[in-house]
Amino acid sequence: MTTPKQLLVQAAARNNAEWCAAMSRSHGLAGEFGAQSWAVPARTPPYYPDAVTLVPGADPAALTARIDTTAPGASVKDSFADLDLTAEGFQVLFEAQWIHRPASAPALASDLAWEVASTPDRLRAWALAWADGDGNADLFRTELLDDPATFVLAGHSPDGKVVAGAVASRSTQVVGISNVFAPDSDPDAAWPVVLDAVHRLFPTLPVVGYEHGADLAAAIRHGFEPIGPLRIWLHG
Repeated sequence: MTTPKQLLVQAAARNNAEWCAAMSRSHGLAGEFGAQSWAVPARTPPYYPDAVTLVPGADPAALTARIDTTAPGASVKDSFADLDLTAEGFQVLFEAQWIHRPASAPALASDLAWEVASTPDRLRAWALAWADGDGNADLFRTELLDDPATFVLAGHSPDGKVVAGAVASRSTQVVGISNVFAPDSDPDAAWPVVLDAVHRLFPTLPVVGYEHGADLAAAIRHGFEPIGPLRIWLHG
């Protein structure tokens, strides 16, 4: 029997796969949702998996057959941490926890104003702040602005400079949060403004995502609960 927590994990996995699909589409890559997983037959943008499992017990051979393992860098998001992909040439890159927060206002108020970055210029400002000088701002392309389920949340200082933010991905049951950033990589500075934006935009939807390490500890401080493990596998 599937428990409510397991249903939440499945909703979070589906939401995350939909966000990965949106990011891939913005780079001109068409993925496909199957019964067990979402997958793209060509290499996805940096930091994004080639496949995401949607249900427990996905078939490893069938899953990896849907992605390109001949080019370097193939990766799989094992949403239920229940696969062994070593026979297919993968190794574990890292493990994390899905997180869930009921629909509610943030416990702490933020001193940052926020907006949805809805123009190419504002998206670029957000992406530059997210990249923080690492040269990855081009990952976020203007095609994302056309996706009706994607909301790029920008927290800014009084002078209008973007200093914190995240991406919110709306699905039917939940809203997913990813790419959280703040000054000095301090998630405690980001979560109040991000949660305020999410609560105002989607007041009835619970919030999900995944984190590990210090970022997981910060999410828990801001009202999230770990609901299940996931695992990222890297080929080669």
